[in-house]
Amino acid sequence: MLLGLGGSIAAHATVRLPALVGDHMVMQRNVPVPVWGWAAPGEQVTVTFLKQTYTATPAADGKWRVALPAMPAGGPYLMTIKGQNTLTVKDILVGDVWLASGQSNMELPLRDRNAPAPGAYPLIVNAEQEVAMADFPQIRQFTVKKVVAYQPQAENEGYDWKVCSPSTAGSFSAVGYFFARDLYQRYHVPIGLISSPWGGTPAEAWVSPEALKQLPDFQDKVTALAQRPARPEPLERDAQNTPTVLYNGMIAPLQPYAIKGIIWYQGESNTGRAAQYRTLFPALIRDWRARWGAEVPFLFVQLANFTSALPFPAESDWAELREAQAQALALPRTGMAVAIDIGDGADIHPANKQDVGHRLALVARQVAYGDKQVVAAGPTFQRMSVRGNQVRLSFTNLGTGLTLKTGNSTLSGFAVAGADKQFHWAAATLVGSEVVLTCAAVPVPVAVRYDWANNPLGNLYNKDGLPAAPFRTDQWPRLAVAKP
Repeated sequence: MLLGLGGSIAAHATVRLPALVGDHMVMQRNVPVPVWGWAAPGEQVTVTFLKQTYTATPAADGKWRVALPAMPAGGPYLMTIKGQNTLTVKDILVGDVWLASGQSNMELPLRDRNAPAPGAYPLIVNAEQEVAMADFPQIRQFTVKKVVAYQPQAENEGYDWKVCSPSTAGSFSAVGYFFARDLYQRYHVPIGLISSPWGGTPAEAWVSPEALKQLPDFQDKVTALAQRPARPEPLERDAQNTPTVLYNGMIAPLQPYAIKGIIWYQGESNTGRAAQYRTLFPALIRDWRARWGAEVPFLFVQLANFTSALPFPAESDWAELREAQAQALALPRTGMAVAIDIGDGADIHPANKQDVGHRLALVARQVAYGDKQVVAAGPTFQRMSVRGNQVRLSFTNLGTGLTLKTGNSTLSGFAVAGADKQFHWAAATLVGSEVVLTCAAVPVPVAVRYDWANNPLGNLYNKDGLPAAPFRTDQWPRLAVAKP
């Protein structure tokens, strides 16, 4: 059942819970935990958990809420909720809860035969073996039902919490599963995933009306949507791509469930609008943090390489979108997993989700768990200096040092330009912790780009196995391409 946030449910005299609060759920450790539901207005509701009882009285709209005190990881536990009726929630674990959202690369399941839409996506690498080994009963996933709404909703029916096993793991988000598995094997606490993605959707669909109307590009659209019925007409095509509608139907109903952090994989549907994404994406992050708390970690995947590789330096929508994603790192407690080397030029859904989940987990260890020793990112451009025809580049996130991708003997992916703004491939050499560039066609270089393409071929890594993030030193508008 879907209800608007302002809708009354006085007709429901019995106590009931949102689908998210149910058997096998994982509750967030070390913070107060909200538990909520609905009952007849004025009816006394009690929640009993770990031998303590908490009391609430529903408001005029029937909603009630209690807050359980912070508790360490553990379980399984039982919870009893009483009003005119009695509900029992079984097999509750306390650990870390992560919200996983975005578009199809977050939605892609571990093995699609068990997914809600069989055949929609390719199998991930070693899918059968991964599913067969997915015996992790302390990892659970709640899958949010795909819902479009023009106003924020109070409920989403969802698909219940699933305990990870070879019989259930095929329907788990592949990125979410590999991320959760890495964290579980590292910290040995239960991990809960709330999976709420929708393939092919733009970022603006995931932002609340209040936040989106602050952006000039979307003000008129948000105003128009406020006049529409709560739900789209049944035959309304592509309604899921409308601004705010997925926030309203698939994010608002999850609040105020306590979470450890958020993982996000999205951007493909916003390529071509990178300038807009520079403000839209941070607005989304701030918006969700306003709901869950300013300090909630927000981790995201930078777009993987895709389409055909070009033999010459060129402009790129995908590179510009990746740059917009990277700029969001200016916000505190954010982290980015670079995937520039594990994409598929022929498929927008890369099959290697193991490395994506692993790299997100490395970032989580640093940003969310405070592990200052972990190397969570590859080489990141810091500064350039020019002497004559030579450019020297220095980087942060060196780890144990710079290196080339295994099996490579020549450093590639770098282009330089002079005052004419025409980019040419550069000869690149590792000199200690720096990269030195020269190019006969550019005697006086003024700008450098690395992996600036839809599907670049750069091979700079740190010795910890993480690729360098794409970058450019210029902010020139789109340029005419000088082909060889």
